[in-house]
Order: sequence, then C-alpha cells, then structure tokens
Amino acid sequence: MTTCSVSSLYPGMKILQDNEPSIIIHNEFIKPGKGQAFNRVRLHKLISNKFIERIFKSGYNVKLADVLEICLIFLYRKGDWWYFIDKKNFEQFVVNKSILGNNIKWITEQVKYNVIIWDKKIITVIPPKFIYLKIINTDPFIKGDNITTNTKLAKLITGVVVKVPYFLEVGDIIKVNTVSGKYVSRIK
Repeated sequence: MTTCSVSSLYPGMKILQDNEPSIIIHNEFIKPGKGQAFNRVRLHKLISNKFIERIFKSGYNVKLADVLEICLIFLYRKGDWWYFIDKKNFEQFVVNKSILGNNIKWITEQVKYNVIIWDKKIITVIPPKFIYLKIINTDPFIKGDNITTNTKLAKLITGVVVKVPYFLEVGDIIKVNTVSGKYVSRIK
C-alpha cells in the first residue's frame, strides 16, 4: 500500500481513513504562531457517506486508497438490482439499491455515471452534476391566477420533487443540479 505526505494532499485525492476509502474535499495548511504546523482536511467517506474533518500533523503520512473510478451507463432496473454497462468493452455491472443510497433519485436510463470500485466491489455511484429529467406531475398554470410565489412543486420521472417556475408544465424537460437538488433551466 502506498503512502503520501499530508503536504501533498489535494481535493479529489482518495485516501484511506478509518479503513474506508475517502475523497478529500478540502485541505488547508495551518502554521500557528506557536506549536507544530498541521493540515485541516475535510473528507467524504465513500461507503458510509459521511463527511468528516481530520487534523494531521505536519510530516504525517496517509495511506492512498486503491480505488478504480470508471464511467458506466445505466441500462435498466430489475427489482432491487440496477444494471450498468461499460461502453468500452460492453461489460455489465450489477448494483444493489442499498449502494445507490440518496443518489437513486438521479438514476435514469442512458446517462453516464461515475462508479467507484474498491476491493473488487462497487462502493458508490456518483451522478453527473447536472441531469435532464421530464416533469410527470405538477399543478397547471392558469392565466390570471393571483400568484403569490413564482415557484411550484413538480414531480420528475425519477420520483424526485423539485421547485420549478410556475410556467412549466407536465411533459417539459428540465435541467436539475444533482448536488443541490435545485432546478436550473428548461430544455427546449
């Protein structure tokens, strides 16, 4: 297993923390007036899906996580199993619903997802930052209504509910930010 000095850490790097692969979100080097320098590191644990903050003393070495990140396309779902394919070699991967977690609401057919494999097992599926989804249910807009707000709730094809502008209707396709879960724009 390879190691790396904390002075070489950068956002996006994958390390082992508490025997679990974690992605570094933020790394800050701090040199106090008294005492030893240290790094304050914010991590996202990939299996438990927790966000933690750790402090590493200067000169400390961390273990690098031996993870493989591949791009797969979602094909279909059968019960609690979700099927993905690698377009390069047409290898299929099967993912259990429990691994998808909260990202399940962003999984739709023919979209590319980053899949992280550790110890020969898929540990997480990361959706793209933006995804295009169809509105399947929302209140209709009636011209002349007294509008107190300029948004309404809309249910999308994956089952997720987001706030959208009042002028959108059933059948419209919208762009949604998967990180914040917010409406971005309408697609024409």
